[in-house]
Amino acid sequence: MPEVILGAWDVLRDAACHIRFAVFVHEQGVPAEMEVDEADPLSCHALAWMGDLAAGTGRLLPDGHVGRMAVLPAWRGRGVGRAVLTALMAEARRRGLSRLVLHAQTHAEGFYAGFGFVAEGEVFDDAGLPHRTMVWQVQG
Repeated sequence: MPEVILGAWDVLRDAACHIRFAVFVHEQGVPAEMEVDEADPLSCHALAWMGDLAAGTGRLLPDGHVGRMAVLPAWRGRGVGRAVLTALMAEARRRGLSRLVLHAQTHAEGFYAGFGFVAEGEVFDDAGLPHRTMVWQVQG
């Protein structure tokens, strides 16, 4: 099982960037200059560790947006993404947020739907990839 830690950008940046650049820039072709942004220092970051290897990451912005969810290819299908999203949802509850919003790549809609996220609106392009807005109402 993955162990997830939550922390600030200045603490988790190196491992999170390694994962994000491997997945988004190298695997999916997102321009490198789009990957790190002004929201990173403001966000709560999650890192999933499998032993001593960082395997997945995600972030929670102060306004309740979840983003930059990424799992290294070798660790997909092993509960890493589930562990990261579960930790971010728990942090949202702890912060008293009333809802979460994310922009899911369309191939991942089913993953997020399994956590209760509901698709809203039409598919749109983000960095050359099809996405859809999904929303989750925070419960208890």
